[in-house]
Amino acid sequence: MSRRARRRESASRRKARVRRARLPARWPAAKPAGGKTALPRVVRLTAARRLSVARRRAAARGRTGRSVELAPPAALDFHLSACVSCAREGGRVLMDYWNRRGSYPIHEKGRNDFVTIVDRKAEEAVLGLIRERFPDHSIMAEESAPSIGTSEYRWYVDPLDGTTNFIHGYPLFSVSIGLADAEGMRAAAVFDPLRNEMFTAARGRGAFLNGEPITVSPAEKLSQALLVTGFPFRSLDRLDDFLSTFRAFTLAASGIRRDGSAAIDLAYVAAGRFDGFWEMSLSPWDIAAGSLLVREAGGTVTDFRGRDDFLKTGDIVAANLNIHPPMLRVLRESERKG
Repeated sequence: MSRRARRRESASRRKARVRRARLPARWPAAKPAGGKTALPRVVRLTAARRLSVARRRAAARGRTGRSVELAPPAALDFHLSACVSCAREGGRVLMDYWNRRGSYPIHEKGRNDFVTIVDRKAEEAVLGLIRERFPDHSIMAEESAPSIGTSEYRWYVDPLDGTTNFIHGYPLFSVSIGLADAEGMRAAAVFDPLRNEMFTAARGRGAFLNGEPITVSPAEKLSQALLVTGFPFRSLDRLDDFLSTFRAFTLAASGIRRDGSAAIDLAYVAAGRFDGFWEMSLSPWDIAAGSLLVREAGGTVTDFRGRDDFLKTGDIVAANLNIHPPMLRVLRESERKG
């Protein structure tokens, strides 16, 4: 055999070995002889691939019975990317102090209303990012005086929604970041750092949990619904009114939960974990981001009278399209009886 023929044969054998060793994208590696399972190959998804994957998964779940063009993942939105960055930065601060009860001072702003160095440090980190990137935007944050910008954009920042839970080591709290423009809520992120769950939404682009599309629950009747609420601890003069609604919903629904973080409650409604949510006397930063999550997940959000004034009144009802009307009826009847 000539030298040239031997080189061609050798090259052919090398190519064959490379082809046999090559694994398809996202294909798990074979189990080696040592018995330990090798990690699967990780392939980064481009924006086009993420959109393609979302379409296939939605079709498999039967959500696209007709020809519908799904919006691209919300993470592609510029303002939402900023919301996510802020939420993660706030979550990083929270986790630095998690399970360190007694190692930081706690102050009482009002009856049952606490603030800690954790709230303030998380808010400083978030506001630092916002002011660096968007110096002309207005900001409404829980622990700071409102700042007025020169543009139409306004941020709603709750650096630690569920402070009482956090103080006591109860593992349910979140960072809530929302951005509004002249048309309403523009982008939102609610981050649960303990579970690493990032709920996101951008207006007209849908709602997502860690990049996966989410929708409100399919519950059809209030009698089958699992609701969530919170007590008006900042407005105890309305406690009797709230207890009246609590009694009415206890009789009308299949169950009620109380978790201590309105932002998480709204995110869970958006993800279909709860069927409906109502609460009184909340602050705008408690509910701004979560309200967009629910709406982009296919739900409805109003005040107790069915209007769009919940950020002003602090009274909010959020649910899927089937549960929302009967929830409003229960609230009206409860108010009339009270």
